[in-house]
Amino acid sequence: MQIQHLIQSIRKISVVLMFSAIAVLTAHASTAKIIYSFAGGTDGEYLDSDLVTDSAGNIYGTSVQGGTFGGGTVFEVTPAGIHTVLYNFTGGADGGEPYKGVTLDAQGNLYGTAVTGGAGSCEGGCGVAYKLSNSGGTWTQSVIHTFTGGNDGSGPGSGVTFDKHGNLYGTTPTGGAKGQGVIYQLKPGASGWSLSVLHTFTGGNDGAGGSAGRLIFDASGNIYGTATVGGANGDGTVFELSLAQGKWQLKTLYAFKDQPDGALPYGGVILDKSGNLYGTTYYAGANDVGTVYKLTRGANSWTETVLYSFKGGADGSSPISTLVADSAGNLYGTTSDGGGGCGCGVIFKMTPKATGSWAESVPYRFTGAPNPGFAYNGMVVDSFGNFYGTTVHGGTTNDGTVYKFTP
Repeated sequence: MQIQHLIQSIRKISVVLMFSAIAVLTAHASTAKIIYSFAGGTDGEYLDSDLVTDSAGNIYGTSVQGGTFGGGTVFEVTPAGIHTVLYNFTGGADGGEPYKGVTLDAQGNLYGTAVTGGAGSCEGGCGVAYKLSNSGGTWTQSVIHTFTGGNDGSGPGSGVTFDKHGNLYGTTPTGGAKGQGVIYQLKPGASGWSLSVLHTFTGGNDGAGGSAGRLIFDASGNIYGTATVGGANGDGTVFELSLAQGKWQLKTLYAFKDQPDGALPYGGVILDKSGNLYGTTYYAGANDVGTVYKLTRGANSWTETVLYSFKGGADGSSPISTLVADSAGNLYGTTSDGGGGCGCGVIFKMTPKATGSWAESVPYRFTGAPNPGFAYNGMVVDSFGNFYGTTVHGGTTNDGTVYKFTP
């Protein structure tokens, strides 16, 4: 009987150990698999790009450099990792250096901006907004606005956003009547697209220059975004743009204050179901290496809370990314630095607690070439819960990657 009891005890211990091992493996099962590794040259390089996916799971983005003419590319990567250059920028009238990716419309056409090229008084050109039309798998590029560097702004370096009427919205970091950038609208018409300036940044309390993050809309048609610098404290702002009596009016929702608060919000903001906003800052926080913040909507005002201050070690530092939420309400983002080892950044997760606080965890640390390294952008999530992102370095030749992150 004692021997049988001993055998049963050993079996129970073995089962406990087995399930403990499974739990450990499950807790560390998050992976970031390279979908495509850029070789530099004609296929593109330096992937400072947000991504979008279509209903078939194809991924679209931009490379800032490379391509046939060295002016950057628009590319497609299939779920199987087949890469196709859809357009090669020449750096001339068609634009050059397309940062921050493209926007997909319902017909499968792509829209984006390029920082240089075009025309105007800027060295190398003041940039363009463009459309890539898809007709039976053949892609044709057309410029829908050439920035002049005057009142319309210059150097558009962020993606564009559609409203429900088919108009496009974006920001420029420079140009405009005050030289501090603008918020613009592009409206399609029978004779082409027309640009209207909705707000001219002054560099004062309203902020200076649009951020790299895209503008977003709420259900009422109000626009939200961030200004990287400016504001009451010079550390950037979160703003709302509302249409009242035919005129757009900008309201600063929050001006960052530097340590221990955040500073320099390079990424944009996202909305939750209650209308609260979430974002990241590149600097400040308790340790001066960035934050994740929340703006809570009140009856007549907004309250800012720092949800997490990065420490600059294994948890990462200096996030540039816009956050993305999963179906459970967790937030994911990337940092451009930290993480240990090569300091190639991390993918972080923010989990809400029942107490109202949030817990930060790091499901993946970038390790650099031949793996992904240095994420300057956030991620997009597909209908299956898979996340996709880009890195400016890493990969086989260290020229950048498109990766798939599985939590």
